[in-house]
Amino acid sequence: MYFIKPTDPNPVTPGKALFLGLLIAVWLGVGLVGHDPWKPDEVSSFGLVYSMLQSGDWLAPTLAGEPFMDKPPLFYWTAALFAKLFALLLPLHDGARLASGFYTALALLFTGLAGRKLYGDNRGWAAAIILLGCVGMLVRAHQLITDLALLTGCALLLYGFAYSQERAVRAGICIGTGIGIGFMSKGFIAPILFVLIAALLPALFQNWRTRNYLASVGIAVLCALPWLSIWPLLLYQHSPRLFADWAWSHNIGHWFDYIRNGPGQDSFYYLKNLPWLAWPALPLAAWTVWQSRRRLAQRDDLQLPLVSFGVMLVTLSLVPDIKEVFALPMLLPIALLATASLSALKRGAANALDWFGLMTFALLAILMWWGWAGLLLDNHAKITLWLKDYQPGFEPEFHTAPFVIAIIATVLWLVLVWRVGRSMRRAVVNWATGITLVWILAMTLWLPWLDSGKSYRNMVASMKHALPKQYQCIGYDYLGDGQRAMLHYFGNIIVRHDTRLQCDLRLIQGDKLSRPLLDETRWKKIWEGSRKGDKGEHYRLYQKTEE
Repeated sequence: MYFIKPTDPNPVTPGKALFLGLLIAVWLGVGLVGHDPWKPDEVSSFGLVYSMLQSGDWLAPTLAGEPFMDKPPLFYWTAALFAKLFALLLPLHDGARLASGFYTALALLFTGLAGRKLYGDNRGWAAAIILLGCVGMLVRAHQLITDLALLTGCALLLYGFAYSQERAVRAGICIGTGIGIGFMSKGFIAPILFVLIAALLPALFQNWRTRNYLASVGIAVLCALPWLSIWPLLLYQHSPRLFADWAWSHNIGHWFDYIRNGPGQDSFYYLKNLPWLAWPALPLAAWTVWQSRRRLAQRDDLQLPLVSFGVMLVTLSLVPDIKEVFALPMLLPIALLATASLSALKRGAANALDWFGLMTFALLAILMWWGWAGLLLDNHAKITLWLKDYQPGFEPEFHTAPFVIAIIATVLWLVLVWRVGRSMRRAVVNWATGITLVWILAMTLWLPWLDSGKSYRNMVASMKHALPKQYQCIGYDYLGDGQRAMLHYFGNIIVRHDTRLQCDLRLIQGDKLSRPLLDETRWKKIWEGSRKGDKGEHYRLYQKTEE
């Protein structure tokens, strides 16, 4: 690298490193176990994992007995392995969710290593802590979603590019492996990001026009080839129809349909939502770019994350079905750019960010304790009435262990924010500890309340109790993938797409005000229900009354 990295006046001592490691471990571990799969994303992901464990078919993903070729299966393989490994200790869904912690830990690790390479030996911890503190990471990092494996692939990709001007073999292996992990988790998006980043870096900046860089890219392509070819080839040999379904219907053809229709208003989704998804890293990254705007041609440590962010922003803004979770890869270059600001941010700005974080998390912690106590004591305050109305039927109970953990976490946070010295490090660490405190309170005091409205367990149990002792099959209308998965997991109920109405039972998803979709002279409603507090999903089960 041509840019000389500044010397850190406050090096990370072994004691500080231990504290930061414990902070990351606590943030990462809390919330991975102890609750059912939650809608909307976890239920379908775990359904694929559960079907894989039940059927033993690990090549072609299936959901409740039907092929589901939306994504390659690397993340589902990993989750299934974790579920089997911890089957004696944890429920299958909790064991599978450990895969999310595994991939998130790898993403933090490679982001930290990239930050260390780009900005100095004492900047690796900062990159990981800044990524951890991004608001968009908090919930998503603890969910059973394939996007976390893509995040890991992109982190490994950036780490490899950071070494691409010096160590071609290491860089090429890391970049190729990152492409492969991303491809085997989410499809073609990772190879597209690689091609664009690899082409734009030397096209825009002379620093990247070196033999080592070209060698790194060549080795990366060779290392990525097995990842890109083995599973698709095995899938094609297994079933050309399923291969076409994956490659065309869910990927290439889907993109062509989107291109023909043209981008819509959703293309500006990330521009509107990144300020809070990437907070507080985004303003720090923006300050870094603004301060170095006249020296970007010499700052190759900024060129890599800046080009990567631009490629990710444009590419992910032009994909079909834009969702908030798809923004996760963009947090990586933003966190790296924010890391570069630690040595340049003025003390006044650092103190302002520090106090904003302290006040924000102190207020949130007070509200969470107050709301929890109000629910437990039923004090009829407005916030209590709103919380009870949002989750009707929820009966709060006092549990000693979560209460003690929440008390300890709150006291430790107060001690930590009092003892951390004044510096830019203080603002970053205090933000990370504050967001960890809020997450601990949510996963201890508030977990029963959250689980009550997000789990399908009780609804499926109610429906299973209403099923006749003997029936041929259950057809369905307007039933989502996640709902089919939870019927399979919680009730061992398999429903199928029955367009000819040959099944003698039929499950219909709608809302409470929707009219019956079946002829009531031939079909009798034998059950209806929904999850607690869910006003948008209502289910009705019908039984055929005549041949």
